[in-house]
Amino acid sequence: MKIIKNIDILRNTINEYGENKAIGFVPTMGFLHEGHLSLIEKASSENDITVVSIFVNPTQFGPGEDFETYPRDLDRDARLAEGAGADILFFPDAREIYPIGASTFVEVEGAITKKLCGSSRPAHFKGVTTVVNTLFNIVSPHKAYFGQKDAQQLAVIKKMVRDLHMQVTIVACPIVRETDGLALSSRNVGLNPEERKQALILSQALNRARNLWKTGETDVKILKAVISDGINTMPLADIDYVDILDFNTLEAIKKIEAPALAAVAVRFGDTRLIDNIILE
Repeated sequence: MKIIKNIDILRNTINEYGENKAIGFVPTMGFLHEGHLSLIEKASSENDITVVSIFVNPTQFGPGEDFETYPRDLDRDARLAEGAGADILFFPDAREIYPIGASTFVEVEGAITKKLCGSSRPAHFKGVTTVVNTLFNIVSPHKAYFGQKDAQQLAVIKKMVRDLHMQVTIVACPIVRETDGLALSSRNVGLNPEERKQALILSQALNRARNLWKTGETDVKILKAVISDGINTMPLADIDYVDILDFNTLEAIKKIEAPALAAVAVRFGDTRLIDNIILE
């Protein structure tokens, strides 16, 4: 596996593989876990070249968020990425992605970016779509792989690709969880033992709502209350949002009559976790 920091070198390296090679791309912010590795493994199995990027993108962090403390460990990530099948690890610095004087942004407008994480992090998705668009322009992948844990991000990126007629297929991959149900996240390392224990309520509360839905309950207000009440049993849990939306459009619904996304964001101490399930 080659580790590359420069855009021109990356493009030349990809070209050296020859024409008509399928390029798979896994964009990450690093501190890789089994969820990331599952994306890399899938990309490796479906493409001739697998490119993984590690870039902690400053434009998607707001004031007071964890940009400075976000976990970073390139040596560890390089070993894991190579073991999962990556051919190239792209590790640029901020100046490489955002040259001096850069002032161009890509923004998806509308309700899809205003709800859930967008309501409490108003500039977040503008940063996400800008950096993903930039990385797509650099790598020129045929397929790009994203985890379903960041369900809103996935929906926003799909819309950007569709609206801008980008020639890349977005591949959504299932959430990977610990054996006790906690969704894997690079931010989990920020939990102390008691916070880690209480964070299990996220998947438990979502599953309670799913079980109730399976018995025939379709009222979103009732199902949201089940989730919120469950999370609030944990004294360290500070709810950012609990919502159930149309899975395809992220529009508000009152009854579940089509596939729906039940999503939560909760803080435990300084660590903000997200999780979701699809009701379909």
